[in-house]
Amino acid sequence: MKTVQISLNSIDKVKSFVNTITQFEFDFDLISGRYVIDAKSIMGIFSLDLSKPIDLAIHAEADMDEVMEVLKPYLI
Repeated sequence: MKTVQISLNSIDKVKSFVNTITQFEFDFDLISGRYVIDAKSIMGIFSLDLSKPIDLAIHAEADMDEVMEVLKPYLI
């Protein structure tokens, strides 16, 4: 598992983020304070405070280089 900080400060960014990570079969969690949300859930993401950076936990053993490449637009 790897954790990175991302920024999802617009509706379009949230939509493209969810579309990007749904191509992978493994799990992604967004962590904001005490809340842990499935990162593939648009409704869940909108329940978070998107004005601040959010921690993204990537539950993958392989393909990490590919994941980090597609996440570049969202990384802080």
